[in-house]
Amino acid sequence: MNRRFWWAVLALTAGPYIGTLAWTGTIRGEEIFEEQREDLGAYRILLDRGSGSYYINMEEYLPGVVAMQMPVSYESEALRVQAIIARTYIRRQMEASGTFQSEAAVGETGVSQPEAAPAEGVSRPEPVREIAESALDLDYMEQEQLRRLWGTSEFPQYYQKLEQAVKSTEGMALTYEGSLIDPMFFRLSAGMTREGDFLHPYFQNVDCPEDMEADGFVELKTFSGDEAAAAVNSIPQGEAGPRQVSAGDLPDQTQIISRDQAGYVEEIQIGNYMYTGEEIQYAFGLSSSCFSLESYEGGVRFTVKGSGHGYGLSQNTANEKAKEGWTAEDILAYFYKNVLISE
Repeated sequence: MNRRFWWAVLALTAGPYIGTLAWTGTIRGEEIFEEQREDLGAYRILLDRGSGSYYINMEEYLPGVVAMQMPVSYESEALRVQAIIARTYIRRQMEASGTFQSEAAVGETGVSQPEAAPAEGVSRPEPVREIAESALDLDYMEQEQLRRLWGTSEFPQYYQKLEQAVKSTEGMALTYEGSLIDPMFFRLSAGMTREGDFLHPYFQNVDCPEDMEADGFVELKTFSGDEAAAAVNSIPQGEAGPRQVSAGDLPDQTQIISRDQAGYVEEIQIGNYMYTGEEIQYAFGLSSSCFSLESYEGGVRFTVKGSGHGYGLSQNTANEKAKEGWTAEDILAYFYKNVLISE
């Protein structure tokens, strides 16, 4: 189970978290611009790009994150859900990095300085959490890029919609037993979300019948025998050593050994070797690990359901629930079990 989660986390972190470059409230090099002296809040991002470093308030950073994680055409409540998920992810990464200091510990260079003990009778300022953008492993898109993506006429209303999703959820994050959760999400389930392991007890099987009616629910991919063997043989060797199969092993000598309750492949045997469903998914570029395969025109054809790893929140179902009048809080409670929304 843990190995499956490492694959899922890899897919998630490689997925499209994007930031905006709203430069209001930043610190640049040794010069602090007069109009940028406003409080950056308790959470901030260090935009460590090029020759300079710039701070930005996390809340100002979030609209651009949400813009590239979820279609802006989605319902407002679905976008609010995504804003909370994105905030939870960033804050969780901040806590994992252990990077924080008081405001007094930040010099005019914008670089953390050694923090002196407060004078007797003087309280220590509230700690400020921060993280470098490069440590978040997130892609980003500037506002001007979003303007070009959406068009000049559509940009104002779309960006305002994103800003409202962020502002209306300001400070809200997901916790389980007092700790920030790993807020995994994906585009489209195979009809049900997947159950988590002991590190992710808040992931439970949740029915998503709306996903089975969505565009792109079923994917068909065909490979010749040689192409299929080459894809499998590109998978790194397993614990028992190298694993090499031949063209004739797919699909004639192939057997799905186990699936989880949501239908995703856990183990599959090809020839004499065992693989995880995620290993096959990534080797063949499948949209999910919920697949079956059959002989087709001398090669092999995969039938794949859903899009994404299947853990956490289905964005498509979240949007459909929002259309039915569900609030962001209702949707989050549906997908993440026994999780609280803290502020």
